Amino acid sequence: MAHSGPADRTTSPSLEAMNGFIRWLIPAVKKFPKSQKFLLGDRIQATALDVLERLIEATYTKPRQTHLQGANLGIEKLRHLVRIAADLHYLDLNRYEHAARALDEVGRLIGGWAKRDRAQAAV
Repeated sequence: MAHSGPADRTTSPSLEAMNGFIRWLIPAVKKFPKSQKFLLGDRIQATALDVLERLIEATYTKPRQTHLQGANLGIEKLRHLVRIAADLHYLDLNRYEHAARALDEVGRLIGGWAKRDRAQAAV
């Protein structure tokens, strides 16, 4: 199955950004120590996939606010989990910085989407 490029995108920017984060995250978690790949690593990946699912649900359902709030909460959980991984030296500083920036970007995109959705609902 071919991957759609940005020109073909019909999904939200936050969904695309989260998809990119997950594509980066999975190989990063593979580098965790074996003892943590299946504990902290799985939790991080599962939380990221939950956020992706919430964003897909928000894309295809109305009202969206519940899904967007859930995605935003998941981003906050990921921030803490990724920080723990960095504190334990499972992620080096460069990877931690990349993850933090990516999560901030996804969070901003979700917040903007939620704000637009609320404004459209008020009209």
